Amino acid sequence: MTAVVVLRLPLDTDLSGFVALLQRLRVPHRVAEEGGEQVLWVPGQELAEQVRELYANHPQGDAGTELPVSVAPVRDSFFTQLRRNPVTALVLLATFIVFAVTLAGENHAAIRWLSFVDYRIDGGNIYLNYLDATLQSGQWWRLITPMLIHFGWLHLAMNSLWYWELGRRIEFRQGAVGLLGLTLLFGLASNFAQYWWAGPSLFGGLSGVLYGLLGHCWIYQRLAPNAAYRLPPGVLVMMLIWLVVCMTGIFETLGVGAIANGAHVGGLLTGCLTGLLGGMLARRSA
Repeated sequence: MTAVVVLRLPLDTDLSGFVALLQRLRVPHRVAEEGGEQVLWVPGQELAEQVRELYANHPQGDAGTELPVSVAPVRDSFFTQLRRNPVTALVLLATFIVFAVTLAGENHAAIRWLSFVDYRIDGGNIYLNYLDATLQSGQWWRLITPMLIHFGWLHLAMNSLWYWELGRRIEFRQGAVGLLGLTLLFGLASNFAQYWWAGPSLFGGLSGVLYGLLGHCWIYQRLAPNAAYRLPPGVLVMMLIWLVVCMTGIFETLGVGAIANGAHVGGLLTGCLTGLLGGMLARRSA
């Protein structure tokens, strides 16, 4: 289902009351500034017509909180959601393909072409290059591709589910290009942060990107409240607690495996920064 323009209004038109009404009614929507106008989008032509009628009757959002029958929340099928969120779907598809090619993180012949720095294994020992040597050989793709590597099914499942949850929110609110740009930025920032934190090492996964998306939604929502970035209660606290627990080193002590703490922190801080900038811009244009 594609996004449909409902309204185009001058920038000085106060939409806050009507947007608050849509949020109370749990109607999916997005407001953006385009060509010196405020543009309100919703998914689907049928819903667009209903929202236009709602605005004609209640432009100030002064309707009751009871959900009108004609403006019911859209519940799309899984495949419809995939079509509505192409970047979210493509990133996950690329992740699944890499997972298959690398044999769940066991095929080092494939992994070494995607890792942040090149390496070789000799006699059971791993010998890693430094970043400058890797970049001098022109292998710039390595700055991004570690986010596609996952070591084991649980690693893949957890990161994929969270990317699906957070990615769709950002793609709806800020568009496909916005999500793609943020994903690449958070992947780059988290990979560099992990390299700075631990030096040459073998790491991978979407978790750094996920903490970036989390930080972005968190700060953006604080500055420019919107339904898309309103996370379920407890999610933010749970993710921050998990970050702190991982940084204690308990999982390494238990032999579970190393955690890319630098990537988590780097992604979160970068996401908070983009959320700050995006939220401030949205607040100014509201």
